[in-house]
Amino acid sequence: MSNDTVTDLSERLADLEVKFAFQQETIDSLNDTVTKQWATIDRLMRALERVQSDVADMEAGQRDPKGEPPPPHY
Repeated sequence: MSNDTVTDLSERLADLEVKFAFQQETIDSLNDTVTKQWATIDRLMRALERVQSDVADMEAGQRDPKGEPPPPHY
C-alpha cells in the first residue's frame, strides 16, 4: 500500500470512530430520556389508579346511605 492509501484509510477510520462516539452518546442520551419518561408514566399511572379508586369509593358511598348516620336535622 502506498502512503496515501494508508493516510486515507486512517482518516476514514478516524471519521468512523468520531461518528460512532457521537452515535453512542446519542443512544445513551435517548436511553436516559426514555427511562425517565417510563418512571414518570409509572408514577402517573399509580396516581391515576388512586384517584379512580377514590372516585369509586365516593360513588359507592353516595349509593349506599346505610353506612352513614342520618343528618342532624332528623
